[in-house]
Amino acid sequence: MSSLAGEPTAQPNAAAEEPVRPERVDFRTAPPHYRHWRLSLDGPVATLTMDVDEQGGLAPGYELKLNSYDLGVDIELYDAVQRLRFEHPEVRTVVVTGGKDKVFCAGANIRMLASSSHSWKVNFCKFTNETRNGIEDASANSGQTYLAALNGTASGGGYEIALACDHIMLVDDRSSTVSLPELPLLGVLPGTGGLTRVVDKRHVRRDLADYFSTKTEGIGGRKAVQWRLVDEAVPRTAWDRTVAERAAALAERSDRPANAGGIELTALAKTRTDDHIGYRYVSAALDRDRGVVEVTVLGPDGDPPADAAGVHAQGTDFWPLALTRELDDLILDLRTNEIELGTWVFRTKGDAARVLAYDALLLERSGDWLVREIVLYLKRTLKRLDVTSRSLIALIEPGSCFAGSLLELALAADRSFQLAGVFEDVDPDAEPATITVGRMNLGPLPMGNGLSRLATRFHGDADALAAAEAAEGKALPAEDAERLGLVTFIPDDIDWDEEVRIAVEERAGFSPDALTGLEANYRFAGPETMETKIFGRLSAWQNWIFYRPNASGPDGALRRFGTGRRAHFDQKRV
Repeated sequence: MSSLAGEPTAQPNAAAEEPVRPERVDFRTAPPHYRHWRLSLDGPVATLTMDVDEQGGLAPGYELKLNSYDLGVDIELYDAVQRLRFEHPEVRTVVVTGGKDKVFCAGANIRMLASSSHSWKVNFCKFTNETRNGIEDASANSGQTYLAALNGTASGGGYEIALACDHIMLVDDRSSTVSLPELPLLGVLPGTGGLTRVVDKRHVRRDLADYFSTKTEGIGGRKAVQWRLVDEAVPRTAWDRTVAERAAALAERSDRPANAGGIELTALAKTRTDDHIGYRYVSAALDRDRGVVEVTVLGPDGDPPADAAGVHAQGTDFWPLALTRELDDLILDLRTNEIELGTWVFRTKGDAARVLAYDALLLERSGDWLVREIVLYLKRTLKRLDVTSRSLIALIEPGSCFAGSLLELALAADRSFQLAGVFEDVDPDAEPATITVGRMNLGPLPMGNGLSRLATRFHGDADALAAAEAAEGKALPAEDAERLGLVTFIPDDIDWDEEVRIAVEERAGFSPDALTGLEANYRFAGPETMETKIFGRLSAWQNWIFYRPNASGPDGALRRFGTGRRAHFDQKRV
């Protein structure tokens, strides 16, 4: 997460007193608007070149020297990864390299970190983590393997980009190294999975990893290969040829279609005011007085196409893809720009049978590359919801369509309320609210722990899980849903408003710090994976360390970096 070399020498206490951040971040972009990345295509091989504009920071107050990055750089990377998956099915290998001389990437910009609020650092780390995980998901599940071609030194977050790739090549020129120098230089840790990937993914021995992570100069050449920090070190004279050979070899093992046409990820239509965010299928009402966001998700407005060809024809208008893009953008917008709106309330409206019909199409045509990408994208977006530090409440009312893929929203919630009966004073003739377990709930959309949300909900209770799975396809009224453990409470219309009001107001009265810890602990029952370690262990501890004076205090390492003055550390271990 560090930017090591070439930072301007700061004067004591030069970091901004007030946190530096833009007024509002927009996560929508496209290649014509990139300032920091270049995307080139050559048949089955794409090349993503990191060439950061020093003056292109997302906020004033720092320069992005030596390919150091901020959130704006990572927004472009996320967009490029998405477009490669959807717009370029012919691409089988993605080469990630640097556009600067003798440096791949110096990591996250130190001046940016030092001048940022704690919440900005947290959201920056979280989004960066998710982007790295998306790269790994492409390599593992999409037949689009990422190759890191480190044409120079990769430090901190720069090396973490490489660690997300399936194969790492380092130029062997006696000066280029890889390093994770956050601990000795900055008093923090590699915040985007560096430590976890070194030992869990690359299987570097613990003692070697300990040495590596305390040396600012890093390790290169033959030793970097021997220690498994990189896969190969290549002389500069053979660099271009060897990179091309490895990219071609990785492409040979892919199952992506050679001659298929991609779909364009067209500009996402969005309206944004101070109290409302709107898309075609997703809307959010922002209630600042209560600290609540009321999110409404609409089911499909028509029947699904007959086959995969219809999915391709509809492109970004295909309901599951359109919905996922909108939900993804909403989560990112709220998480970054609305940090004081701590409770998100989810409702759905629509025809549950149509939701299940779209799910059936996706599952039946899973061999099609585009259908596969849509399901994987929905999986990643729901994972983004899982790791969002907001209280999530689902309200299941008459007219809802919490079925199959949309039931995942209720299963992701910290609590769910399903109305028993109908609202007698509103529509006594309405059909009572139901939920429906579908095949999408039984495994295709796993959480970060590798389990479905149903399996996580009933972890350690095989009978309850089997009973819930046996209810697949049945429209469950409130009493049956509660009996199966699929919802939390089932008030009738007399008690509904009061119980929901108390639950929401209660949330606003609690400490948001404690709530974040509570929710994060409960959401991930079951096995620990590399992904849950990155978010749970590294993200939590990194954020705690970021907040401590040893890192971010006036005499801490982040503030003293580049001043020529040593940081002052409180030596107590607690």
